[in-house]
Amino acid sequence: MISYFKLWLARRKARRNLNEYPIEINSINLPIEGKVELAIWKNPLLRPMEIHQENVNFYKKFIQKGSLVIDIGANIGDTTVPMAIAAGKEGLTLAFDPNLYVFKVLEKNSSLNKDKTNIVPLPFAITESDEYFYYSSSEASFSNGGISRELSGYHGSFTLKEKVKGINLENYLRTNYTKWLPKLSFIKVDTEGYDKKILKTISNLIEEFKPAIVAECFMKLSNKEKIELYEIIENIGYDLYYFYDFNTSAEVIKLDKKEDMLKRKETFNFYAIPKK
Repeated sequence: MISYFKLWLARRKARRNLNEYPIEINSINLPIEGKVELAIWKNPLLRPMEIHQENVNFYKKFIQKGSLVIDIGANIGDTTVPMAIAAGKEGLTLAFDPNLYVFKVLEKNSSLNKDKTNIVPLPFAITESDEYFYYSSSEASFSNGGISRELSGYHGSFTLKEKVKGINLENYLRTNYTKWLPKLSFIKVDTEGYDKKILKTISNLIEEFKPAIVAECFMKLSNKEKIELYEIIENIGYDLYYFYDFNTSAEVIKLDKKEDMLKRKETFNFYAIPKK
């Protein structure tokens, strides 16, 4: 009871007051990959970051060794690291996040496990055009959040002092990573409701290179927006699947029609693969 009360107080403080929480390095031994190091951000608003062999195996279903992998909305790197392990040090994992507080942790995670991964952290939001945006959060400690052109309060009342840069991903990749594009195997998008717009801006890349996709259906989206999210991916020639968690034993349900996106009121993840 005492430890629960302490955690409650710490979380309350983190929601109301900006704090620079420390980074801690943890070591995990995976049955196949062996020793993996993780940079943990001690922000009490984040659940403890863990990696299990099943997490890595989930990504291995979609990611080939030596391929290009993209994590949009990487946060501290909790999905980036297992994705990068699946791609291997001979592959390339690009991890995007414009939140300067989580980016410090993402940079640290990118510097670890060099014998197993090749991660490049990039402090950008993915947007239709290259411009600058407000980044806001409902939490003073910025464990999460989203971008907007105006101070609308949609993502919360706490806003970074400096605007963050948004870039057009297709232009950026064709300029800086042209040789890697034919090896594009996987894209993950988790951007607090902005997923639909991002997927629309990179639809040409998806149609050309046919990577597997993991995205989020954000609970604040309207029913119309949820259906549009489905249609953007389905129209490129993909099948969509709801999945409960990032491991190989999690429940998977095919989303046969666009109305299936409306069955869950909470935020949920789905993956999409090219139709056979």
